[in-house]
Amino acid sequence: MTSPVYITRTAAYMPFAPVGNDEMESVLGMVSERPSRARALVLRSNGITSRHYAIDRATGETAMSNAQLTAHAIRALGDPAGVEVLATGTSTPDQLLPNHAVMVHGELGWPRLEAVACAGICLSGIAALKHAWMSIATGSASKAVACASELVSPMMRGHRFEAEVQHKLQALEQRPELAFEKDFLRWMLSDGAAALMLQNAPGETLSLRIDWISLSSAAHELSTCMYAGADKEPGTDTLQGWLTFTPQQQQERSVFAIKQDVKLLNANIVRATLAEPLQALVKKHGLKAEDIDWFLPHISSMYFYEPVMQALADIGLPIPRERWFTNLTRKGNTGSAAPYIMLDELFQSGRIQPGHKVLMFIPESGRFSSGFVFMEAC
Repeated sequence: MTSPVYITRTAAYMPFAPVGNDEMESVLGMVSERPSRARALVLRSNGITSRHYAIDRATGETAMSNAQLTAHAIRALGDPAGVEVLATGTSTPDQLLPNHAVMVHGELGWPRLEAVACAGICLSGIAALKHAWMSIATGSASKAVACASELVSPMMRGHRFEAEVQHKLQALEQRPELAFEKDFLRWMLSDGAAALMLQNAPGETLSLRIDWISLSSAAHELSTCMYAGADKEPGTDTLQGWLTFTPQQQQERSVFAIKQDVKLLNANIVRATLAEPLQALVKKHGLKAEDIDWFLPHISSMYFYEPVMQALADIGLPIPRERWFTNLTRKGNTGSAAPYIMLDELFQSGRIQPGHKVLMFIPESGRFSSGFVFMEAC
């Protein structure tokens, strides 16, 4: 027997003023004083027009840690009395050890509670949500906070790549930008945090009852696509972790930069993270397009908008475009925080009405994982 679980409050925190496309390189910095040749191409494709960085433009310095960024979002939820579980998700913790959740707990200064950190990339936030949801559903807690955050801008600063540029100077004379899979993500990712309050009873106003959360991985059939703290030998799919490199090699190969195999991404992301797992869920839960009032896809780029729509039609779940909601173009791709930030904006907008059913889709290109969350407003 499980108890119903409700999202009763949502909150988001976006650091500083939005950064427009023409300002990005001045905020992040150029590599070897050369403007990126990939930036314009990537921005045309992803459709993002503004995003946020936790960088103080007056000083050029990173203004807060990931734990502080996360705490800002959680505090915006309001009264924390009775919270028994804090579940966090992020791709970019401030340190290897200890885990992100206990650092956030320390920032908050709340009384003793269960603090759980979920690792990964975009799906880490939904994994945290699932832990919080299951804690309440099983009766081990009555109130929980799930949150997700990303602080990627420090990893995207131009100076992070200087050592690699100097090491590969001769090759870069013919191709002056960084290898595309590294430079590509500098213009895709940005900072932000959001949080959800979960309880075993609905709130006094609108709440979202979580009916089910499904997570799955396609790592059994696909190689690594997005990674950091590791590198691949040219022409291979073998991933080598940072501990196998000397400190000098770590700099010369930008081992800690976030990298993505764009060809592998484009060939597999829609099939492996949407079409195949969702087709199984359609059958399992009897999903019908006419029953879904809101579809919230976490897409990394507007480039994938039409392929996602086509995949939904192909599996028999043709959710009309007018029922989709995304704020990617205005809030940027904030990784694990993006689904939370998207849900918060829609929840706060007043557009969700009692009885509305909401389906969230969260893909992760790390090794092609996916998540789906199904909720009903009450």
